[in-house]
Amino acid sequence: MNILISNDDGYLAPGIAILARVAAEFANVRVVAPDRDRSGVSNSLTLDRPLRIKLAENGFYYVSGTPTDCIHLGLHALPEFKPDLVLSGINNGANMGDDTLYSGTVAAATEAYLMGIPAIALSLNDFSGRYWQTAEKAAWLLLEYLLANPPQTPVLWNINIPAVAPENIQGIKITRLGRRHHTQSIVPSHNPRGEEVYWIGPVGSISDKEEGTDFGECEAGFITVTPLQIDLTAYQDLANVTAFWQGCKLPDHV
Repeated sequence: MNILISNDDGYLAPGIAILARVAAEFANVRVVAPDRDRSGVSNSLTLDRPLRIKLAENGFYYVSGTPTDCIHLGLHALPEFKPDLVLSGINNGANMGDDTLYSGTVAAATEAYLMGIPAIALSLNDFSGRYWQTAEKAAWLLLEYLLANPPQTPVLWNINIPAVAPENIQGIKITRLGRRHHTQSIVPSHNPRGEEVYWIGPVGSISDKEEGTDFGECEAGFITVTPLQIDLTAYQDLANVTAFWQGCKLPDHV
């Protein structure tokens, strides 16, 4: 089996090194990741400049672009490696609820899924650096089972690992996305010239972390697995929207 690995924290991030090391115990691995931290870029593509791909001393390829760019280059600029599975992560920090819409980690997996390749995003619900051992144990557990039971069709799964000691992982739960309340996130500041500038500030508080959500179950110590879909159509609203617009007619002169 061939596994392509990417992330949004950059090719030197600790999480991608752990994921590559664990995955290499089960399969042939290639890493194609951004040359720097590209967190929060979602599914963006680099269209305003050409991309470069280079081989680093650690054996990873790094790209002067986004996680989505990395998947395209990994598949098409290095075509001799045909992945059977794409893994993205392990992200430094959770990707749960509506945060998945902004996540470059999830975006890399999404792009592979759109190309018909089973894809999984993995994130660690922690920024302290104290739980990488937990992330490694979780990666071993998940990949050992996954590669013994490979998906027969393309899947897009979002996995979050709890911030607990390795021995305190409670198990695995299949969850739905929770919800975060996005509040005022603009932080005004000034540059050295005294000009006003603005930072995007911290995310808002969690508004839905009840039992069965990724927020709630990961906080309770479980590894959470959330199946994602790409179709954003609000099917339950099609009839109401059809009724709303049915009276709108083009004028005769058009």
